[in-house]
This record gives sequence, C-alpha cells and structure tokens, in this order.
Amino acid sequence: MLIRPAVEADWETLKALRLASLLDSPKAFGLSHAEVAQYGEQQWRQRASGRSGPVYFLAWEGDLPVGMVGGVIDRHDEYQLIAMWVRPESRGTAVASRLVEAVEDHARSLGRHSVVLSVAPDNSRACRFYQRQGFVFGEATESLASHPDVLLRRMERQMPV
Repeated sequence: MLIRPAVEADWETLKALRLASLLDSPKAFGLSHAEVAQYGEQQWRQRASGRSGPVYFLAWEGDLPVGMVGGVIDRHDEYQLIAMWVRPESRGTAVASRLVEAVEDHARSLGRHSVVLSVAPDNSRACRFYQRQGFVFGEATESLASHPDVLLRRMERQMPV
C-alpha cells in the first residue's frame, strides 16, 4: 500500500474518490454529491494540488486508489482531518489508520500538536475507529451542513511531541 499527498495530476482520481464517498456515505460529509459533482476540472486540479486549502492524501493498493483523507487548518486555527473515506472492500485493513497517520505527520510538519475532526455519533464504526486511533470526544456539536438534522461531535487527538 502507498499513501502519498495528492498532486495536480491526481485530480481525476481525487474526483472519483470524493464522488464515490458522497454516494456511499451521504450523511458523513458536509457537502452533497450534487454540489461536488458540479465542480469543474480547474476546481479539481486546485483541490488535488492543495491550492484550495486542504491537502489531500490518497491511498493506493497497486494501481487502485482505495482511500482518501484531507487535512486543513480551519477557521479556529486548528488542524482538522476532513473527507476521510475508504472503499468498502478495503475497510477493516490498514488503509484508514495509514491515512490518519499521513494527516498527523502533515500536522506535525506544520508545528501542530493536535488534530481535530467532526463525526456523527451514530456513525458507530467511524467513532470506534477514531477512538482506537487515540481521538477522544469533546463537547462541541454542530449540524452537518449537507444534512442539518445530523449533529456532529468533535473529536481530538493530542499527538506526542
């Protein structure tokens, strides 16, 4: 398995993974499939290159892209893990944990000592996974932009210095 930052040339792969994630788990992300499907090539190129803010990491098993995750400094000046998704046939393998490690390594390279994320508490599989990775629940909740009926809880992982 290879985990690496996306580059501009990966725009079609990032697009395919992102759209697949939104079809597979529509209530897990702040954007809807309909919104994201409207992005043009230039927007995807910017996202893949990191010029739009988040840095995306892609997981590959041979020539097959099997997962993605993003990392970004959010409006609260915290390093946030976003857009985590692994193809169903690769779940339960090391793909997800390796993607989280890539985000944590990137956060450390920016001098950050913690990573935050938001997750729906009823997404029990994701919650258990993040807890195994060392994330703990905080008190903050917010509504999911794409599905306001879904309340998210904040999780945070303090990383060793």
